[in-house]
Amino acid sequence: MSEARERIDDTARIIDTNVQPHFKHNAEIRKFIDPAYRTRAIPDVEQQWYQAPGGDYRADLHDGRYPGSVPETVARHLFSDGHARCAILNPLTRGNIADYLLNSRICAAINDWLVERWLDSDARFLGTIRVNPEDPRGAVAEIERLAGHPKMVQVGVPMQSREPYGKPQFEPIWEAAAAAGLPVAVHINGGNGVDYAPTFAGHAHTYPGYAAFMPLNFFVHLATLIVEGVFARHPDVRFVFADGGYDILTPLMWRLDTFWLSMRDQTPWVDRHPSEYLTEHVRFCSSALDGPTDPADASRWMEFTGRSDLVMYGSGYPHWSTTAPHDAAAGLDADQRAKLLWHNAATFYKLSDVLEGSDT
Repeated sequence: MSEARERIDDTARIIDTNVQPHFKHNAEIRKFIDPAYRTRAIPDVEQQWYQAPGGDYRADLHDGRYPGSVPETVARHLFSDGHARCAILNPLTRGNIADYLLNSRICAAINDWLVERWLDSDARFLGTIRVNPEDPRGAVAEIERLAGHPKMVQVGVPMQSREPYGKPQFEPIWEAAAAAGLPVAVHINGGNGVDYAPTFAGHAHTYPGYAAFMPLNFFVHLATLIVEGVFARHPDVRFVFADGGYDILTPLMWRLDTFWLSMRDQTPWVDRHPSEYLTEHVRFCSSALDGPTDPADASRWMEFTGRSDLVMYGSGYPHWSTTAPHDAAAGLDADQRAKLLWHNAATFYKLSDVLEGSDT
């Protein structure tokens, strides 16, 4: 089989699990905000604390409009050019602002915008219910409002948080997501107003520091979800860490397993090695910044800590680090490629038509 033919076969059922659609302009959100909040000031589309060298978005996607803001263009890039079967859209919220009630209204407006402008425009777009974790009651209500929508496949929260997500105040949100059969996606939320520090140790001064330190946040969230017993109490709670970082998973999980063995009397509700919770409860989206630089090492590297069962392809479109499917899967064997490109996502999100190989 030729390399080109192999590439087409591998991507025939690909699922892109990490796409960020954007507003066309700042005022577009106003149509969807509750009238009582419509005159309030909210962050701009591109209010970023840290900008990547050379810009946040892929240079060839600038056409006089915000990259990722036109559904037809995004569909062409992902489906026609990228051969994807479907894509999960996880928009930034422009939230994490001081007024938590306004933040919740922004999340609701984002969700209504996503349904009307994106999910209704193309059957291949799937959606994320964005909620405000600082408002647990509001977050639960928003999940219940939209969980019945057939194209909403996950709940979304920002990576930046005042407290780790294993803490008790967040548990009603995770319970509501699990009751709806939806995993929770944790994603860096860059376009915020009064933002929480991008790491639990505070603010980095530069983009390289920000990008290098940010994945440590996922492990703080993951470790507390395990150690505080969230996964033990709620077997149906599932999390997706959408910004990569799985390359640091092995040493950190080894460390967590080691301390659990020596201190089990303090966490009796953790009924197995912490690493054993991963397969049932956790997935990661791939990232251009993770993994070995030499594809010859990719296959062996992917097997550490069972990564081949935990990682799902995410393009990161339309950011500067957007990754094509064949680049994300470079160096992997056939089984690993299938898991990365579609199988892990199809099983985790229960996308039966992809699992069955449907061409619809």
